[in-house]
Formats: sequence, structure tokens, C-alpha cells
Amino acid sequence: MAKRDYYEILGVQKGASKDDIKKAYRKLAIQYHPDKNPGNKEAEEKFKEASEAYEVLSDDQKRSAYDQFGHAGVEGMGSSQDFSQTFRGFEDIFGDFSGIFDSFFGGSGGSRFRGGGHSGARQGANLRYDIEIPFKDAVFGSKVEIQYSRNESCPSCKGSGAANGTGKKVCSTCQGSGQVRHSQGFFSVASTCPSCGGEGYIIEHPCKECGGTGTQKKRQKIMVTIPPGVENGRRVVIPRQGDAGPGGGPPGDLYVFIRVKPHEYFERQNEDLYCAVLISVTQASLGADIQVSTLDNKTIKVKIPPGIQNGRLLRIRDEGVPNGGRRGNLYIKVVVQIPAKLSRRGRELMEELAKVEGEVGSPKPIPLSELVGQ
Repeated sequence: MAKRDYYEILGVQKGASKDDIKKAYRKLAIQYHPDKNPGNKEAEEKFKEASEAYEVLSDDQKRSAYDQFGHAGVEGMGSSQDFSQTFRGFEDIFGDFSGIFDSFFGGSGGSRFRGGGHSGARQGANLRYDIEIPFKDAVFGSKVEIQYSRNESCPSCKGSGAANGTGKKVCSTCQGSGQVRHSQGFFSVASTCPSCGGEGYIIEHPCKECGGTGTQKKRQKIMVTIPPGVENGRRVVIPRQGDAGPGGGPPGDLYVFIRVKPHEYFERQNEDLYCAVLISVTQASLGADIQVSTLDNKTIKVKIPPGIQNGRLLRIRDEGVPNGGRRGNLYIKVVVQIPAKLSRRGRELMEELAKVEGEVGSPKPIPLSELVGQ
């Protein structure tokens, strides 16, 4: 399924200001936030979709690339990218609206994307990995081994960040809430606690293996299954292969974005494949049976009808891109090759043919409508 337009997702016009984009995103984020809709996959997907749209449209450089080239203009930015950057603007968007979050999320003022939970355990960051695969692998599917770095839960402290035999102390500044409040006139504004960084607790004796972070950077090697018929720019989501969550929380997901290498002889349009073959003038005039190699290395017999015109497409059924239980078609474009140089005998025969067919020096004009499709 094609990705929706980012402006459409946020419900704003293409020329919308940054403030309008921020307001639209804030409204959707509050409506579809996972903490407000526990177990609702549809709401979670809408939240991620809105967050992805805001990440692009709130960044001048990304927005400019998107306006010029669409989704392709903002994809392929690096081999491994932390998706948690999408949510680092939450303080900016929701910092003055913590009361709203208090009513939704039980007064914690936190979420899986913000610091400030009592337990300290949050979902890890999603990661991005870009791969380039051959055209044939994209059509018929394949398995690709990839290697990347991710944060894994520290085996020494089991992700807690505290040294063995010790624990975490409730932050005395915020009393475990992760936030401190300041009165400004009639309003009470919440901000991240400066003592615990929004975690709600303080580790007095950090784990020596991970330095108190609860995670360690490790190289990961996994096999990625590329489904048949995948298109350029699509992504494969591998659950729980992202960064381990802080405080022993669940890992995020790995997003594998796919770029497809162009093929030397084949092109693709949706479920159909296209290629071209050269035939001689005599084959075009008299007709012929030729052999053509398909993308999956089969040799098929193709009948060239007598009198075929240059540029004509011949359709071969069920030799295109797989789609479920069926396949698209293969279209072969016929290119008639005019000899650049003739032998003496060849020239004599061509001159004789011209006399027999009554060819004259002044060609007759034809309507342009007859050239459509050639």
C-alpha cells in the first residue's frame, strides 16, 4: 500500500506554517497516543504515521526535499538511523500542556517516548537500516544477511543500570514523578527534573559494565526476508530488533528500507516487466520465431508476426512480477534494426525490393494520430 501524503496525514495545506503543523500534530498525538489507547494497534499506527509526518514537515531541509521529490526525497538518509529522533520534539510540543497529559496518563506526565515514568522502563528506540538489492531479488524475493549495531540489555545488571546488590533511589527532587512544576501566574508548568533527567530515580552505584545506562552497544547479525514483488523504497519491519529499552524496557523495532538496483535489460511497472529485443528488417517483414530469456532465466519461444512495426509490444502472459498466487505479464518491445552498411549483394537486393514494391522518392504524409503507441 502506498504511503499517504504527509500534509494529508496532519490535515494541513502544503503551505502551512510551522505553528499550524505543530498544532495539527499535537492534536493527533494526543488523540492516538498509545498510552491513551492501550492495545489499539490502529491508534498506534496512526500515532506513528503522524509522528513520521511531523518529523519531516517540521524540518526545513526534509520538508523541502519532500515537497520536490515526495517520499523518495526523504528516504535513504544513512545506513542506520535512530527513529527516536522523531519524538525528541515532544518537550517542545507538549511542555506547556502537561496538565493534558496528566489527565490522560494518570498524572505521570510521561510516555514511552518521554522521560518521567515511575518504573523507569521504557520501550527502546526503533532503528533504520538501508539495503540495496538486485532487481531480480526484488521481483522474486530473497533472504539477505545484515549486520548493524544496537543497544542490548546489559547482562551484568539485567538492564537496571545499578551495580549488583544495589538498587535505585527515588529522586528526592521530584519524588519519583520525573518532573518539577513551576507556577507562572494562573498556570502550573511542568519541566523535566534536572536531578534525575526525568527518570524519577537516581542510581547511586552505577553498573561498571554499562556505566549505569543499562545497555551496551553490540553488533547484531540477522537474516532479513525480502518478500516477492517488493518495490523500491518499501520497508520491512522486524519486531523487537531495535535498541533495548532503558530500565529493562522492551526493545524497539528495526526498519529495513529497500533500494532496488536497476536491471540492464528489464524494467518494472507495477506487476508487469518490460524488455526489448532487436530483430532484422527481414525478420520484421517475413516474420520469425525467436528465443527470449526471461528474468528468471527461462528461454521462451516468441513468434514475430510478419509485417510487425518498430516499437510494437508483444505480451507474454504470467512472466511478470509475482503477486499472491498469480503473476503479471512480460512485455517485449520489438526494435527493428536497420543495417548501417550493406554488402554489394545486399544493396542490389534492397534496390530490387524497392522497385518491386513501387517505392518513390517523395514519402506520403500520414496523420500523427496513427503514430500513437509506436
